[in-house]
Amino acid sequence: MSKNAVRVLVTGAAGQIGYALVPMVARGAMLGPDQPVILHMLDIEPAAEALNGVKMELIDAAFPLLKDVIATTDVVEACTGVDIAVMVGGFPRKEGMERKDVMSKNVSIYKAQASALEKHANTDCKVLVVANPANTNALILKEFAPSIPEKNITCLTRLDHNRALGQISERLDIQVSDVKNVIIWGNHSSTQYPDVSHATVTSSDGQNPARELIADDQWLRTEFIKTVQQRGAAIIKARKLSSALSAASSACDHIRDWVLGTPKGTWVSMGVYSDGSYGIPSGLIYSFPVTCEKGEWSIVQGLKIDEFSRTKMDATANELIEEKSLAYSCLN
Repeated sequence: MSKNAVRVLVTGAAGQIGYALVPMVARGAMLGPDQPVILHMLDIEPAAEALNGVKMELIDAAFPLLKDVIATTDVVEACTGVDIAVMVGGFPRKEGMERKDVMSKNVSIYKAQASALEKHANTDCKVLVVANPANTNALILKEFAPSIPEKNITCLTRLDHNRALGQISERLDIQVSDVKNVIIWGNHSSTQYPDVSHATVTSSDGQNPARELIADDQWLRTEFIKTVQQRGAAIIKARKLSSALSAASSACDHIRDWVLGTPKGTWVSMGVYSDGSYGIPSGLIYSFPVTCEKGEWSIVQGLKIDEFSRTKMDATANELIEEKSLAYSCLN
């Protein structure tokens, strides 16, 4: 028996990430190879013509799972009846702009989009915020969509998680699929803490701690962390454009694991609403290690936190507290 189509909203759909993301959704990379989808694509008025071009390409690609495409600049039309919302659109920081200016622009965008989701999306809509500052944009969205359960509002740190897996696989010259359970703690910013303390590597003789195999704590505590933290900037320098393909792929990974579940014994990193776990203040959207089952995520509990990790985790929490304060000041 064929499944009912799932309605997936992608905002900023005519942009770089959106353009990379929508064919992945249509092909089944996000929700599985047997799940039909209806794509809702939203962008701003100046991008309307480009957005229509993306719609034409989706039609031309003849994706069997794609049942319909709605391309619009109307936020109400875009949000109506959606089951999953991937919030890619946002105001980018431009040269000479202060942080508060960017925050102010994004607060107004996310306030408007949250209100539309609140009124018109399905009540159990799952939301993933990709646009930066992702954690704080997600927090603003939560404030203005109070009927959407707080567990349904998340932000993307899976890109950083995947970057960390990639760095370890390159260092050890192994398949990335053999590395698991890295953690990204905190903010999707340069204060995030990529942590390999609990990561493992699968080989012919079973699972071994990644830290033991790397056998270079100096590298793990300096260059590895910095590379993951600064990877986005390095890609901009090389490509003259920000990460798009990897961001889109990671957004698919995030939603797929959330909806379909994480493999047994494996956790992933998601920016979620803190409940006070690991001493992180509640009321922040903070990246934790999570497992997912039956459409619900749970923070992995009981991990041992050493002094080095504690310092890094607290530093990124403090930045999020500052960002929250700045965002709320823009509301007044």
